[in-house]
Order: sequence, then C-alpha cells, then structure tokens
Amino acid sequence: MKPGKFTYHAPENLHAANQLLAELGDDAKIIAGGQSLIPVMNLRLAQPDHLIDINGISELAGIHQENGLFTLGCLTRHADVETSPLLMDKFPLLPAAAKRIGHLAIRNRGTIGGSLCNADPAAEWPLIAILLDAHLSIQSSGGERHTPAKEFIQSVYTVDLGADEILTTVAFPPLARGEGWAVNQICRRTGDFALVSVAVTLKLDRQGHIERLRLCLGSMDVTPFRLIDVEQAARGKIPDKAWIHEMAGIAFDAGSPESDMHASAQYRREMAAHLTSEVLTEALGRCRAGT
Repeated sequence: MKPGKFTYHAPENLHAANQLLAELGDDAKIIAGGQSLIPVMNLRLAQPDHLIDINGISELAGIHQENGLFTLGCLTRHADVETSPLLMDKFPLLPAAAKRIGHLAIRNRGTIGGSLCNADPAAEWPLIAILLDAHLSIQSSGGERHTPAKEFIQSVYTVDLGADEILTTVAFPPLARGEGWAVNQICRRTGDFALVSVAVTLKLDRQGHIERLRLCLGSMDVTPFRLIDVEQAARGKIPDKAWIHEMAGIAFDAGSPESDMHASAQYRREMAAHLTSEVLTEALGRCRAGT
C-alpha cells in the first residue's frame, strides 16, 4: 500500500521546524529516520496532512562530551552510536545497545530521537535511557524544557511531547570508574524486536560489596522499568551466585507481561530471569576486571 496525500515540508533550521509545528499542530508529523512512521503511513494507520522532514537540520545530529555528560542529538543514527570512537572508548554500553537494534539498514537510517518518541517497550533506547537516568531536551516555539526519560516515556507509544514540540537532545551521565555494565535480549530472529530485554550497571566498593545497582527490564510492561526497591536493597550485599539467583527470581515476578502471538507471559518471565542472571554475571566480571 501507499500513504495518503500529504504536504511535504523541509525546514532548514530548528526555529523554522518549531514554527511549522506551532502552525500545523496535530495535522503534522515529524519524520527523521522514518523507520516507524513510513510503515504505518503505508498501511494508512497514520494519515498526517503534513510531513515535516527534519533531516536537513544539522544542529540536531552529533555526539558530544560536554559538562560531564554524553549528549546525542535526536537525529543521531543508531549506526553512528554503534561506531562512534568516542563512545566505544569512554561509554561502550551505548554502542553495545545500538548494535542490537534491527539490521544494518535500519541502524543506518533510524535515529535515537525517533526511537525514544516512538516509545516501544521492546526498543533498546527507551530501555537504556531509563536505566541510565538520561535527560531529554525538548524545544517548542515557546522555548526549551528538560525532562528525565522515565517521565518522558509514559506508556506504549505514548510520550510527554506536545504537538508543537521537538525532542532535540538526549544527555547520558557517564558510568563511574570501574562500574560494570551489560545488556542482553531474547529475539525470535536476529533483528526482531526483543521479546524480553534486560540492562544493568553495577558498582562495587573496595571491599567488594555492592555500592550501586541499576537494573532495567524491557518488554515486561507498558514501558521499560527500573527495579528501584531492589536496587536500594542491594547496597552493601556481596554479589555472589546466591545473590544473582535471588535477583533472577525477583525479575521473574516483575512487571505485568502479556501473552501474544510471539511469546507467552510465562515465557517472558522465564527469559527475564535467565537474562537477569546473565547480565549480572557479565557486569560483575567487568567490575572485577576494572573495564
């Protein structure tokens, strides 16, 4: 199928894009990578009267380290994150997550901003943004505002973004020295959306006790979510095999997964437990290796 009729706009800068959105409102949709929007337009599930192409706005792309944060423009392609020398050297968790997104053709076009605004609970960037307490910058004709990822992503395909607003940047705080990390997922086939995904960071003190744990699950509820109470309770514990087994059991009971044509809720719970054990073991190895 082909999309319905629409008027195409290609603003040259962010101000012009904001003005168009303020004027056109709900009748307009922004297109960046188009990996989600174009398929639903072809199926006539979305029929915007106006399409605003922001690909020509160079200020919305790029990867920078500034003020102690790693800042990615909303137009940054997944492939650029995957291959960034800066991130591979100083923040390898982000390239590792990007590498798991779809196939190379998708990573070459898809953008981090598009993924976050689509808010698919199975997608990689919502998982990582919530795990790392990322902060998002949002621009409208009325000015700029900032919001944490956990508040921006509200439900399935639902975000805190007004009809006249554009997500401009995503800022990730760096991991601490010696902080281990890992991310993994279960897919039916390589490139498919994750049936379950788990990401973790782990920091130990000098005595080998847990100083900080962050654990985030995807595809187990309407949004990826952190196990905050579990993270707090982990402080001071020894991360041995018994503790990892306990954490896997907690992950099994977490969230409200649903059964669908791809997997049952029971299978998702079992895989959440399995992946939690794997990522904690991997992150612990990185802690002890100092990488």
